[in-house]
Amino acid sequence: MDRPPGFISSDKSSGSGGSVDPATARIIVIGAGITGLSAAHRLLELADEHRQPIDLTLLEASARPGGVIHTIRRDGFVLDIGPDNFVTDKPWAVQLSRRLGINDQLQSTNHAHRSALVVRRGRLLPIPAGFLLMAPTRIAPFVFSPLFSWRGKLRMAAERFIPARRDIDDESLAGFVTRRLGREALDRLVQPLIGGIYGADPQSLSLRATMPRFLEMEARNGSIIKSMRLGAKQRATAHTAARYSLFVTFRDGMQTLVDALVERIGHSRVRLGTPVTRINRTTTDANGKPWQIHMPDGSVLRADGVILACPTHCAAVMLKGSDGQLARQLEGVPYSSSAIVYFGYRRDQIGHPLDAFGFVAPHLERRHIMACSFSSVKYAGRAPEGHTLLRAFLGGALQPHVLDGDDAEVIAAARHDLDELLHISGKPIFVSLHRWHKAMAQYRVGHLDRIAQIRDRVARHPGLDVAGNGFEGVGIPDCVRDGERAAERMMTGIAAKRCTPPA
Repeated sequence: MDRPPGFISSDKSSGSGGSVDPATARIIVIGAGITGLSAAHRLLELADEHRQPIDLTLLEASARPGGVIHTIRRDGFVLDIGPDNFVTDKPWAVQLSRRLGINDQLQSTNHAHRSALVVRRGRLLPIPAGFLLMAPTRIAPFVFSPLFSWRGKLRMAAERFIPARRDIDDESLAGFVTRRLGREALDRLVQPLIGGIYGADPQSLSLRATMPRFLEMEARNGSIIKSMRLGAKQRATAHTAARYSLFVTFRDGMQTLVDALVERIGHSRVRLGTPVTRINRTTTDANGKPWQIHMPDGSVLRADGVILACPTHCAAVMLKGSDGQLARQLEGVPYSSSAIVYFGYRRDQIGHPLDAFGFVAPHLERRHIMACSFSSVKYAGRAPEGHTLLRAFLGGALQPHVLDGDDAEVIAAARHDLDELLHISGKPIFVSLHRWHKAMAQYRVGHLDRIAQIRDRVARHPGLDVAGNGFEGVGIPDCVRDGERAAERMMTGIAAKRCTPPA
């Protein structure tokens, strides 16, 4: 069975002809990444809850659903070649997993070695315990850490005496950190930690769009260090290990989430290998389906509503002919490219103790890789007994040139850094390289204003919505939320249209 009992949406074709009742709302979701899958699933949930039949089709240009989420199993190794986990303090992905009935397959990080390392002059040093993304919450580990110079430590300690910024203009991450904590804090730790999350240049990354809580701390207490040290909740999370306990994955890889969504949505509704060239709105359709979705072969699908759940630059191409201004606004959200390289080794080939979940490399260290996760240390079951799985991350906004080489050159660059930093001897058992072209949205200063303008422009087109990692969050929970919100807006619009009497 493609769908659970109770779902009252149609499985029939949503092509230009078809036998679907014209009164049934026809909705097309373009893009079967996690955002599009979440939107489609939520549409069906709402259809069931409100007894509102819909005819749903999910179009995906590639040969598989899931977008950047994809799991490969190889000789006992489990490789997530896109995101390999998500956080639980943003609840939307966990809530979705619960509704799908797969929450019992969630797996927390290993209890041992819940810490991370950072490269400094060819050595891997531990991040001071209690250092949370931007500032220390515990004094002793910070004071005795060799990661910072004494001048850098004194500058960071003086943060409590730096006046709070009073204007409300957006500010870059680099501007905020340098202003409050000094340049060394930015270069040595904040930049590589944030780079591992966003693949971004801190000089242009919007703090308000990515980490507004630090702005709130400054406004509330005049100091982010003081804010993080105040209150029971802050004290409870002051240990570095607590942060890593927030990360979860699925025992069999992140593909579990994609497979469960496709199963619940129904395979017959998911059309793979189906690119869209353009969409436009018309009033000439006899069945009252105003949206036209054009395919490369000249065929046209018609719908009451369309959700563009794809990168903003892809959505821009589809909309260019019908709303040039909206297309330009969407094109204004930049994306960075990256590569993930997996290496499988015997454990005895690696001289480093691997007593952490991985490491980050500051840009000033001039390394090829941005970060490396010790995947088989972080999560149980990622590698066979006696073996280790390493996951190297390259590219991003600061190092796009690293990806200019062919596959052999990219792999050699990653191996060079790992061999040196982890004291690896011999060749890996296997190597697996995966490139992601323009996959990570960059939230530059002013991003929230740009998104508000896009939302306003989209609202001028009844039955159209947009969602994805280019808007209000790049993580899996953010994309789940954005897709579900688009579905909720779509169903609200359809309900309102049905309640409006004809003119």
